[in-house]
Amino acid sequence: MKAALEVFSEAGYSAATLERIAEAAGISKASLLYYFPGKEAVYVAVLEDTLAFWLEPLAALDPAGEPLEEIGRYVTTKLEMSRKRPAASRLFANEILAGAPAIGGFLKGPLKELVDKEAAVISGWIAEGRLAPVDPRHLIMMIWAVTQHYADFDPQVQAVLGREAAKRRFAAARETLLAVLLEGLRPRG
Repeated sequence: MKAALEVFSEAGYSAATLERIAEAAGISKASLLYYFPGKEAVYVAVLEDTLAFWLEPLAALDPAGEPLEEIGRYVTTKLEMSRKRPAASRLFANEILAGAPAIGGFLKGPLKELVDKEAAVISGWIAEGRLAPVDPRHLIMMIWAVTQHYADFDPQVQAVLGREAAKRRFAAARETLLAVLLEGLRPRG
């Protein structure tokens, strides 16, 4: 899976080949085909693995927890995922830019169901006066956008920050994102 992720994220779906994936994994193409019927099956498996990994922290929001702490933990975890697995973020971004041909059903089904469930948790916090009123679905998507930016656009981030600041880019991003997001979500009154 790791080899397939690297090949698909570097070459894109069209240019990736089973031979290249097998070579990167250190196995034969025949061995790869023993587990997967073809390239599309490998691609979908990599995307599903990526989504399962990414969605776990969202599903872990604790309705009984302190909302700002829960959201802060989620933002921190998502940013760390972007730092540690940038290829997964690039692969997903490319799939979405292509119109989500391989995972469109997942987006409309299990992903939407999870977002609806967690948006209800956030709505509950808002109704209790524990968060400022915001659209929960847009909040979730905004967290995805700002945290994945640091993986998807890392060359731009490093160029804009300069050599020294780029070394601390994830730590500085975390501090800034948490300050802005959590202060914006703090209840007024």
